[in-house]
Amino acid sequence: MIVFLNGQFVPETKAVVSVFDRGFLFGDALWEAMLVTRGRPFLWAEHIRRFQQGIDVLKLALPWTFDELEARALELIQRNQMPEAMLRLTVSRGITGRGYSPRNAKNPAIVMSLHPAPRLDPTRPARWRVVTSSLRLPVNDPLARFKTANKLPQILARAEADTAGAHEALLLNTRGCVAEGTTSNIFWVNKNIVHTPPLAAGPLPGVTRSLVGRLCRDAKIPFRETQSRPGSLFRAEGVFLTMTSYGIVEVESLDGKKLSRSPLTRQLYAAYLRAALVLPLPASTSAEASGEPPFPGGGNGPV
Repeated sequence: MIVFLNGQFVPETKAVVSVFDRGFLFGDALWEAMLVTRGRPFLWAEHIRRFQQGIDVLKLALPWTFDELEARALELIQRNQMPEAMLRLTVSRGITGRGYSPRNAKNPAIVMSLHPAPRLDPTRPARWRVVTSSLRLPVNDPLARFKTANKLPQILARAEADTAGAHEALLLNTRGCVAEGTTSNIFWVNKNIVHTPPLAAGPLPGVTRSLVGRLCRDAKIPFRETQSRPGSLFRAEGVFLTMTSYGIVEVESLDGKKLSRSPLTRQLYAAYLRAALVLPLPASTSAEASGEPPFPGGGNGPV
């Protein structure tokens, strides 16, 4: 495997970062993962917009323009001959003196790597078993809006899922409301309305989450941001997850209890496949990209 590291294409065995890099020492880094389909990163602009916002908040240095990074990403895909893959982009703050202070950081590590993408069934979404984690996420956490390298709550929650023989863990927030999965956003269907937690509840503003909102709009399916307790999921007509790797995944069971299945899940999955693999996707609006609902009526739009 060839990896892009600090401007060079190198074999993965030589793609090394200093043990004094702050990404390794403190998780002082930012990353994005995106699906590569037909040789191009899907929704590159949306991922990069969130990445740029994270860079601005964390005040990281990025000595490459995003146009340059996109060109290198395309070259990386070609060099590895992986037109269908997962692309990960990571930037760390680099090396500083000992301690937490980020002053005088130098030599930021900029890495892009490719990984096998899951093979999707074109006829139906994957079905996963989910368990509720004992971990809780803070509400209104400003860092929850970005993929920082500090993801210990999600890691520990996923370990709980592994122990339980589940595919994914559901995270609630400190108020006991539904927030997200460890690597996914969560949706549920009630009276043919698609619901998802608002950003204030603690979820990552997922790029695929936003896409599902647009797909609902295009199909004239009502879409709402809703604060909800986990009991709503058991009463729902259907529950599904969204993520960059699998797109849309149906939740088969939660904490060992079978959940109902909604035909809207399969309808949206088919629409996702058309958007990601077949048809060009219209450019997202600035409101969608920023996480602000584009629909009238406050929190009733996609993010």
